[in-house]
Amino acid sequence: MKFQELLAYKKSFSLVMNIFEISKGFPIEEQFSLTSQVRRSSRAVSAAIAEAYGKRKYPKHFQNKLTDADSENLETQTWI
Repeated sequence: MKFQELLAYKKSFSLVMNIFEISKGFPIEEQFSLTSQVRRSSRAVSAAIAEAYGKRKYPKHFQNKLTDADSENLETQTWI
């Protein structure tokens, strides 16, 4: 199995694409603050899930990366 086949990855990637499209409509004065931040934190969720998959043989590293993904998800929710 590839990490791209994981349901969590698929959902997070889909959310990234939706956030990107929605954020195009954010006010221009927010381009370098809110828009940038929400895009970066949402992309980090998928990236952390992919990294966790690569570390799955090492339980503590795996868990750490999944915690990172959860943290980035919470940050995204905060910005939204």
